[in-house]
Amino acid sequence: MKQCFEFNKQKLCCLSVMVFALCMVVSPLRAELPGKGKTIRPIANNILEERIWDDIIAIGLERLGYKIAPITELEITTMIVALGQGDGDYCAHYSEPLHNTFYERAGGDKTMVKLGPFQPGNAQQYFIDKKTAEKYNIHSIDQLKDPNIAKIFDENGDGKADLTGCNPGWGCEREIENHLKCYELTKTVTHLQGSYFALIADTIQRYKSGQPILYYTWEPQWVSGILVPGADVVPLSVPFTCLPPGQKNAPTTILSNGRNTGFSVLDNYILASKKFIEDNPAAKKFFELVKISTADTSKQNLLMYKGEKTTEDIKRHAKQWVAEHQAEFDGWIVEALKAGQ
Repeated sequence: MKQCFEFNKQKLCCLSVMVFALCMVVSPLRAELPGKGKTIRPIANNILEERIWDDIIAIGLERLGYKIAPITELEITTMIVALGQGDGDYCAHYSEPLHNTFYERAGGDKTMVKLGPFQPGNAQQYFIDKKTAEKYNIHSIDQLKDPNIAKIFDENGDGKADLTGCNPGWGCEREIENHLKCYELTKTVTHLQGSYFALIADTIQRYKSGQPILYYTWEPQWVSGILVPGADVVPLSVPFTCLPPGQKNAPTTILSNGRNTGFSVLDNYILASKKFIEDNPAAKKFFELVKISTADTSKQNLLMYKGEKTTEDIKRHAKQWVAEHQAEFDGWIVEALKAGQ
């Protein structure tokens, strides 16, 4: 009995030491959060399908003690200018090399810092419906130089192909307009512009009614969850790479399957004010570590397409994502807390 008592006493003593040591490590981190008393000013674009990134990042920043001000919503170009001028602290909507020109014009490395990428390797592509592709053996965008091919995708009766494209001011607008010139398509193709998501909804309806479709889309996105590549639609290649100014040094436009999409493969970064990053090492470390996969974003975007698209829905999706990646997320927080000490 005495031996048993002595053994349990030793175990209790060891356990007490372990608990004390753990408290010594955890208590300072909890007591002195690096963001305490600080308010962060996020800026976002007006693409609601990307808002989950802001909400996930906000959860992490709040764990670090920061208060998050309401999001300032701006167009892409204005968003980057605002960060360059110090009118906001960070955004999670910078695509490299798509937004390079906007970045340099807004002050570049002198005023801002790119952190990440939090989501690398996103493709941009042109697609047409599979039925039309197989019927007319269409596989490359430059085949639309042929007026007889182009008019297959004519919606308004002017004899030109109607390409569902990008909003004015978006980086992809410059890419598409550049392609039309490079591949000599200005006389046979019209770049349809306006609200992308309204235009793509019309494109989907045309497909469902059996009409030929021609459109641009990118990853991550819900579009390819509705118009499924290989089943409903097929991608178009380009005859050669032709990128707009500011993207000449882009790593590649060629996917792992060897097909040239004509578009830069995109890496998504968090873009932040240089001064903010210098003053907030904990936030910097968190920005460097956070990762949100293309597949996870596309999965959430499909929920939005199916109706779960209110602000409350998206915040709930963000909380669910964090819960599903809890161990990894907690690891980012621990490292950020260390950086902020």
